[in-house]
Amino acid sequence: MLKISAINCYYGYIHALKDVSLEVPEGKIVTLLGANGAGKTSTLKAISGILPIKSGKIEFMGKDLTKLTVEKIVAEGIVQSPEGRQIFPELTVEENLKIGSYTRKDKKNIPETFERVYNYFPILKERKKQIAGTLSGGEQQMLAIGRALMAKPKLLLLDEPSLGLAPLIVKNIFGIIKQINEEGTTILLVEQNAVQALNIAHYGYILETGKIVHQGKAEDLKNDDKVKKAYLGGQ
Repeated sequence: MLKISAINCYYGYIHALKDVSLEVPEGKIVTLLGANGAGKTSTLKAISGILPIKSGKIEFMGKDLTKLTVEKIVAEGIVQSPEGRQIFPELTVEENLKIGSYTRKDKKNIPETFERVYNYFPILKERKKQIAGTLSGGEQQMLAIGRALMAKPKLLLLDEPSLGLAPLIVKNIFGIIKQINEEGTTILLVEQNAVQALNIAHYGYILETGKIVHQGKAEDLKNDDKVKKAYLGGQ
């Protein structure tokens, strides 16, 4: 579904992504792991068209995305839930969700998507008239994912959905991510919480200083001694 071939990206003179290649098959969860500054968010920004590509190619369902604008990439069906949530704090929950559906042409189906989002996150339905900035961290994360789902993505990009959340909330959110995938949405998950990510992913890539250094089935990565020691806290 998504194929990245040897992309190189820079921030000024800093070489952020070095010949990164990865694939996300349709219907799967693929996770991109690595320490802070490894290039995980840069990879998502490159896919979304926010970070220009110096060389290499990104294809989505056979179409070259490399020269497309951010808006056209979203229209192709790639939607990102960004790191740090980035909701609109002064708007209500419902207004935030409506913004997610802004680019959709099938306006008559939007109420159905609202119901789908509220099924995943019942707390958002309870709080739909509440100002988003007054939600807890976990609720704001649910809202960020819900807003992305309102665009009806073919490929959902999730950037650090567990960041700064309590363990119980993290477990809940990962359970919902798995459910979203099982109901037909392909997911590329960027995550520092390697254990949780590999528990729900089908395949994983590990980035170090802008390069892919390991890849494999999630189950194999979980049982690899080197990966366990370096990324899973020896678990």
